[in-house]
Amino acid sequence: MNENETIELKPGICLSWEEIRKELPEIKGDEEILKRVWEDNEALAYMYIWHLLLSF
Repeated sequence: MNENETIELKPGICLSWEEIRKELPEIKGDEEILKRVWEDNEALAYMYIWHLLLSF
């Protein structure tokens, strides 16, 4: 990705699944399960960062 490209991120996401998917090897199972777990963990990390910023 170069400086001129932008990625549309959903609210609450730091790294999109599409970005991470490019770095992973072939997935032999259900990709939707991995995507859901990734996005759930991303949402928790995003919430944690906001909590730290707003609480202190």
